[in-house]
Amino acid sequence: MINKVVQSMKWAVIGGGNGGQSAAAHLGVMGFPVTLFDVMPDTVNAINFQGGIYVDGAVKGFGKVDKATIDIAEAMRGAEIVMVILPALYHRDIAKKMAPYLEDGQIVFVHPGATFGAFEFKQVFEEENCKADVIVAEAQSLLYACRLNKPGFASIKGIKNNLMVAAIPANKTEEVVAKLNKAFPEMVPGKNVLDTSLNNLNAIMHPGPTLFNVSMIESPYDWRYYWDGITPSIGAFIEAMDGERVELGSKLGLELPTVLEQYQILYQADGKTLSEAVKKNKAYEEVMGQKRVDTRYMLEDIPMSLYPMVSLAKHLGCSCERMENIVELGCFVLQKDLKAIGRTMESLGFEDMSLEEIIEYAETGVKKAN
Repeated sequence: MINKVVQSMKWAVIGGGNGGQSAAAHLGVMGFPVTLFDVMPDTVNAINFQGGIYVDGAVKGFGKVDKATIDIAEAMRGAEIVMVILPALYHRDIAKKMAPYLEDGQIVFVHPGATFGAFEFKQVFEEENCKADVIVAEAQSLLYACRLNKPGFASIKGIKNNLMVAAIPANKTEEVVAKLNKAFPEMVPGKNVLDTSLNNLNAIMHPGPTLFNVSMIESPYDWRYYWDGITPSIGAFIEAMDGERVELGSKLGLELPTVLEQYQILYQADGKTLSEAVKKNKAYEEVMGQKRVDTRYMLEDIPMSLYPMVSLAKHLGCSCERMENIVELGCFVLQKDLKAIGRTMESLGFEDMSLEEIIEYAETGVKKAN
C-alpha cells in the first residue's frame, strides 16, 4: 500500500533526457505523482502512450507518469518540488520559461546545478520580476549514472551513495533535504550552494580527460571513458588540477574533499590514485568513450562547470593555472569561444562583490546592492 505522504507529494520533472526520464521513472516506481515536461513531442507522446516509463538496472519496473507535456505551466501546476534536469546551457532559458508559473511554497531543485546553477536561477527569477515565494536549491551532481534506450525506456546503471544538496538561503537547506529524502535518502545537506557548486566533479572529470584522449576519440576503436581514458598520467594531472578547486574552496571557508575522496564518498571506490579508483567503480564499467570531441563534456562542462570556477578563482586571486589552461585548450581544439557563453562573475552580477559578500549571498539569499 502506497504511503499517504507519497501520494500527496507531487513532483514535476523539467527535462526528458537521460536524467529526467530516469528520475521520473524512479519516482513513479516509488508511487509518487509525477509530471514531466519536455520540448520533444516524440518523447512526450511515447511516455503518454505507455502511461509512464520502463526502467531497468539499479531500479527496475514501470514508473507511472501522470502526464508528460510540452506545456511547462501544465507540468509545474500544483507540484511541491519542481526538479530541473537539463543541460546547464539551457538553465537560463528554462528559468525564464518557469518564472511566470511558479507558485508560493514550491521548491525549484536544479539537479544538477553544474557550477552556480542555483545562483543563475535565482538571478533570472529576480530579472523576470517573479513574485512567487519559492526556494531555489541545487545538487552537486546527478544522482544517477544513466542512459536512455529510447523514449520511455530508461536504464539506471548506478545511484550515488551520497549526493550533496544546498538551498538559497542556506538556512532552508535542511527543510529541502528533508522533503527530498522522502524519495531520495541519498541526498545530504551541504554548507551552502558554494559548497555544492565547488563539489561539481564534472568540471574536473570531463574536459581534461576528453582533451587528453582526442586521439582515442577520433580513432575507429571502442574504448571506455573512465577505465581506459583515465591513465596514470592523466589521472595525476587531474588530481593536481583538482588541488586548485580545493584551494578555491578553502578561500571560501569550505573543506572540500578531493576528487579521490569523492569517489569513495559517492561510489565507495577506493584507490591510491584516481586512475585506480575509477576502475573500481562498477557504475562506470559500461560508460563508453565518445566518438566525437564536441560533446557535452566540452560544450557544456567547460562554460558551465569549469570556467565559472576559473572566473571565481581569478576574482579572488586564487591559483587556477591548470584549470585555465584546460579551458583555453578546449576553446582552441573546438575553435569556439566557450568563455563567451560561460557563467562568470560578471554574468552572475558578482563582479563588484567581495569574498565576504559572495559568501553572505550564498548564506542569506540577499545580494548587496551596488
